[in-house]
Amino acid sequence: MIQLAVYSDAGGREENEDSVRFLRQAEDGLLLVLADGLGGHGGGKTASAAAVEAVCSDWEGEADPGDLANRIARAHQTIREKQTPDCMMKSTVVLLALRGQQSAWAHVGDSRLYHFHQGKLEFQTRDHSASQVAVLLGEITPDQIRFHEDRGRILRALGQEGDLRPETGEQTLPPGRHAFLLCSDGFWEYVLEQEMEEDLRAAADPQGWLDAMRGRLSRRTPPDNDNNTAAAVWLDL
Repeated sequence: MIQLAVYSDAGGREENEDSVRFLRQAEDGLLLVLADGLGGHGGGKTASAAAVEAVCSDWEGEADPGDLANRIARAHQTIREKQTPDCMMKSTVVLLALRGQQSAWAHVGDSRLYHFHQGKLEFQTRDHSASQVAVLLGEITPDQIRFHEDRGRILRALGQEGDLRPETGEQTLPPGRHAFLLCSDGFWEYVLEQEMEEDLRAAADPQGWLDAMRGRLSRRTPPDNDNNTAAAVWLDL
């Protein structure tokens, strides 16, 4: 049984440039996609909406990383076709597909996927950003990404020039409770990974988990904070 909760908030901005969408297939199939339009390039809201639409089109229940990579390529091409010289719109994207015990994911940019098993963080995606490179070079710690001077420099995004290489993965899930969190940077910037674990263990359902983390976020964000979007998925096997 898959349980799901989703929210998206404009934060302190006039426009929400995040988009999120999910599709269900029977009781054990789910496709979930979250995109964050890059506002500095103009057309962020259009780009993220186009991305989720392109990704979800014609999904038939696959939980395969190759299929997700193809969907990202289609979204990339869709955004490229919408660009004009005055509006070089771009977007991040992160995808999760579930079918029975099979899971697959893919992402581009700094929107993240977290996977928890039995209440413990097992995996998280690595951002395609200048600050993530600084972590890999040993210049900063992972926690310092949140407020690093180059945090806004995204190195891969839908709509960029040339080819796009999404990062993908898959896993056959072992028995137990699995929790997945997809979120834009406006969310994870203010909620630490250990706090995600704490709120997960205390929650009765995905909505309660999201509500607890949103409470932390709302107490920490400045008045002009970024759009913030997240989706929580629980799966018991």
